[in-house]
Amino acid sequence: MSEFFFEYGLFAAKAFTGLIVVLLLIAGILMVSSRHHRDDRDGAVDLTSLNEFYDDMKDTVEAAVLDKDAYKQLLKEQKKQDKLESKQRKKDAKKGVEKEQEEKKRIYVLDFDGDIKASEVEPLREEISAVLTFARPIDEVVIRLESAGGMVHTYGLAASQLARIKASGIPLTVCVDQVAASGGYLMACLADRLIAAPFALVGSIGVIAQIPNFNRVLKKHDVDYEMFTAGEYKRTVTMFGENTEKGKQKFIEELEDTHALFKEFVSDYRPQLDIEKVATGEVWFGKRALAEKLVDELSTSDDYLMTACDDADVFRVRYEMKKSLQERLSEMAIQTTDGVVSKIWSRVSNSRFLTR
Repeated sequence: MSEFFFEYGLFAAKAFTGLIVVLLLIAGILMVSSRHHRDDRDGAVDLTSLNEFYDDMKDTVEAAVLDKDAYKQLLKEQKKQDKLESKQRKKDAKKGVEKEQEEKKRIYVLDFDGDIKASEVEPLREEISAVLTFARPIDEVVIRLESAGGMVHTYGLAASQLARIKASGIPLTVCVDQVAASGGYLMACLADRLIAAPFALVGSIGVIAQIPNFNRVLKKHDVDYEMFTAGEYKRTVTMFGENTEKGKQKFIEELEDTHALFKEFVSDYRPQLDIEKVATGEVWFGKRALAEKLVDELSTSDDYLMTACDDADVFRVRYEMKKSLQERLSEMAIQTTDGVVSKIWSRVSNSRFLTR
C-alpha cells in the first residue's frame, strides 16, 4: 500500500511540474507576441472621485455602527437638508438673484510606484498630459510617490514630467508614505510642498555603480576576451576584459559628474538645503528629514487627502492601457502558474515528515 501512495505522489508531482512548464511556455509566447502590438493600442484616462469614495466609506461605517432607528433618523435629516438647499436655489433663481460663487478647487491625485527602470513614467506622462488640458492655477496636483530610485536617465525623464506641472503654474504636492530615495528624491524635490510620513525614508542624494569582473576566471581557464572600440573612452570598464587604472579613473569621474548634476538639480528646486551636508548618499527618516529641510512637513497621504476633501473636489487620475486578448490570456496564465506554484510551495513548506 505504501508503494502505491509513493508512486501516486510521484505521478502527481510530475503532472504538476508538466502543467507549470506548459503554462509558463504559453505565458511566454503570448507575452512575446503581444509586444509587437503594444504600440498600436490606445489607453484611456480614468478619473475616480475620492470625495465619493470617502462618503461611501462613511455611510458604510454609519450603517454598521448606528442602530436602525438612529441611522434612519440620520438619513432623514440629510434628506431634509438636501431638500432645503435645493428649494433655496430655486427660490433665488425665480427672484433673479445671481450669486457669485467662488470657483471650487480641484485636486488631481496621481500615483507613481517606481522600480529600478522607472517603468511607471509611461502612464505618468499620459496622466500629466490629461490633467494639464483642464487644470487651472487654483487647482493642485498631488503625486503619491514611492521609489527607492534606479536608472539616471529614466528617473530624469520622470522628474521632467513633474517639471511640466510647475511650468504650467499649477501647485505641485508630493506625498511620500514609505520611501523617496535617490531617483525618487530627484522627483520629489520638485514639489512646492513635500510631505513625508514620520518614518518614510528620504534622501540618498548620491550615485552608485557596481559591475562584476570575470577576467581572472577567464584567464584561469585559458579563455581570451577581445573587445574592439573606436574612441579612447568608448568603454571604460568591462565585465570580462582587464580593467585599467586609467579606465577606472575615467569611470569614477563620470560618476562624480553625475553626482554634481544631481546636486545642482536638487539645489535649484530646494535652495533652502545645505546641499553639501545632505548629498552624501545617506537617507533620513521623515522626522530627521524635516530637520534637514529635505521635506516640508510630516503627514501621511491619507490624512492630507481626507482633509483636502472638505474644501475641494478630489480626483484620482489613472492612465490604463487597453489590454489585448493575448495580454489578458498571458496574465491569466501567469496568475494560474503563480497560484499553482504558491500552493505547492505552501504545502511543502508546511509539511512535517516524521521518521520512525
